[in-house]
Amino acid sequence: MSSSILVTGGAGYIGSHTVLQLLLGGYKAVVVDNLDNSSEIAVKRVQELAGEHGSNLSFHKIDLRDKPALEKLFASEKFDAVIHFAGLKAVGESVQKPLMYYDNNLIGTIVLLEVMAAHGCKNQLFMVGRRWYHAQRNPISATNPYGRTKLFIEEICRDIYQSDSTWKIILLRYFNPVGAHPSGYIGEDPRGIPNNLMPFVQQVAVGRRPALTVFGTDYGTKDGTGVRDYIHVVDLADGHIAAVNKLADPSVGCEVYNLGTGKGTSVLEMVAAFEKASGKKIPLVTAGRRPGDAEIVYASTDKAERELNWKAKYGVDEMCRDQWNWASKNPYGYEAPESTN
Repeated sequence: MSSSILVTGGAGYIGSHTVLQLLLGGYKAVVVDNLDNSSEIAVKRVQELAGEHGSNLSFHKIDLRDKPALEKLFASEKFDAVIHFAGLKAVGESVQKPLMYYDNNLIGTIVLLEVMAAHGCKNQLFMVGRRWYHAQRNPISATNPYGRTKLFIEEICRDIYQSDSTWKIILLRYFNPVGAHPSGYIGEDPRGIPNNLMPFVQQVAVGRRPALTVFGTDYGTKDGTGVRDYIHVVDLADGHIAAVNKLADPSVGCEVYNLGTGKGTSVLEMVAAFEKASGKKIPLVTAGRRPGDAEIVYASTDKAERELNWKAKYGVDEMCRDQWNWASKNPYGYEAPESTN
């Protein structure tokens, strides 16, 4: 009997790639997503890419705050673990609408944890996007409401484990996911204004935007632009599979792992790599630094390599190659242009 994994937010960018890797790894995957910022088309494409394993995927349109719907799902199926991606994630929007973010991200997570506990499912992976808070500070602090929801949920997970050591919780902190599945069939398709560098770059490359705005060109880096740890989304997905496998280890309590490459790449280096991969010139507009942006951020991945037996395999060239393959085949993402306007 293959293990059954519930993936919340499994129709999203990282979620869909992780679901595919789960299926190819022999797991059964059940996706729950309210489709606020994702597309059911992604789930269907994952099913196709999984081939004979596609029959092990099912989808339920559920908002995590809908406790009766979640209860019904848990009553109908036994889950071996939960990978929790679901949540709103636009930093600027979180500053404008903090209550919406606290309601969606915190309440949704609390309801999920309550239902998991009630049904004896106490194995969980939770994702924490590292770039929106300062882990090097003591105490850890966040720079915006979105980041704070992530930190609060981390603390909730720690408190739950302290109160009941039968829980196994792995908190994954990751950095800047880019790229797409090599098939070009699934990839990142943000609704509205993208939050990250590479969706902007790809939208310029396919003619949806006139130019890329580079925020901050006076940092103390080799070319003056910010340096980040970019990780191929397939590497990141494989990191989640390694973490799911780690949940079988009886010594796991509440653990934290960084998933990154351990290397920094500047904005201009990333743009140059994408231009090389796509053969397209990306026009640039420079602007001042954004509040809260750090100069250099990259991961220390030693613990993940040692304890999860996981290491990122792909470099910047492969990330840009696969990103362009996705963008060129799907210039308007999963939807036709008419439905995105």
